[in-house]
Amino acid sequence: MTPYARRGVHGQTVEALARRILGGEIPEGATLDLVALQSELDVSLTALRESLKVLAAKGMVDARQKRGTFVRARADWNLLDADVLRWQFEGAGTADADRSLLYNLAEVRAIIEPAAVRLAAQRRTEADLVALENALDAMGRHDAADPGHAVDADLAFHRALLAATHNELLERMEMVIESGLAHRDRIVHSSPHSEPPVPAHRAVLDAVRDGDPEAAERAMRALLDQAGRDLARLDGTDDDPKGNGGQ
Repeated sequence: MTPYARRGVHGQTVEALARRILGGEIPEGATLDLVALQSELDVSLTALRESLKVLAAKGMVDARQKRGTFVRARADWNLLDADVLRWQFEGAGTADADRSLLYNLAEVRAIIEPAAVRLAAQRRTEADLVALENALDAMGRHDAADPGHAVDADLAFHRALLAATHNELLERMEMVIESGLAHRDRIVHSSPHSEPPVPAHRAVLDAVRDGDPEAAERAMRALLDQAGRDLARLDGTDDDPKGNGGQ
């Protein structure tokens, strides 16, 4: 699903409601007072209802006769939705919940990316290799004063890697991976203690270029291990408690 556009009153209303729900200000099971929300958010009732439709599509709210519109249980939310992930990473939860989500997403990546890179090594085209090389070059031009540049380069590399699998479903996983990776990168790349990212990514690209699935998988696992160490250092621990932190 395409991430929800944040522009305009409609987008701002969706964002405001989502953050209240994810932050617990509007708890699970709560029935929404639409008149009060309309007044608080200073929007029309039509705009409010349209915004709630967006959240309903993400499993966060529902409406029933005699009960009205209410917040569904977290177990019903589409937690892999790119917007839901972004809202959580952008401050809707506590620091502990935020870090727990990073580790959970890292486990998902540890399952997906080593397998994906094997396919990329077998299926990559010259265009895929150019995209990967360009992303790596951008990563190498990383300015320590501009961590946003490093984030963009890292996202471009992992996006190109999934695209190189030429599997439509795996390519769509970029929307899941990118939300957490971007948040994790902003934290790690602002730390002076993180390990240089280029060598580990270069090893992955070299193995993909060589068409060697086994070497590509080993390189990806090494990259994820390095990333886990970076995240563990931010936690003030020597070891990553759940295995990998993303890179």
